[in-house]
Amino acid sequence: MKLFSVLQGDLSTCFVTGSTNVAIHHVFPGNGRRKKCERYGFVVALEPRYHNMSNYSVHAVPNEGLDLQLKQLAQKYFEAHYGTRDQFINEFGRSYL
Repeated sequence: MKLFSVLQGDLSTCFVTGSTNVAIHHVFPGNGRRKKCERYGFVVALEPRYHNMSNYSVHAVPNEGLDLQLKQLAQKYFEAHYGTRDQFINEFGRSYL
């Protein structure tokens, strides 16, 4: 399956900086949510320092900062294009708004 992102057009550059040194980040990790992220397009490209290589990366501080912003963007997109808030919660476990 070719990855696509509804949050970012080009997965070859960092969502934050535009750098080409990137890793793909699934906005909602764990419990089968990675596959759901791929199905809905909830992936972004991040530089390693924003992905998992610093104390402020999305994996180091889950549900805060950039990680929370990405989850909120994804939820807003879901509610505008795919379904209701209840359907989002059913898919991803909780509301981030």
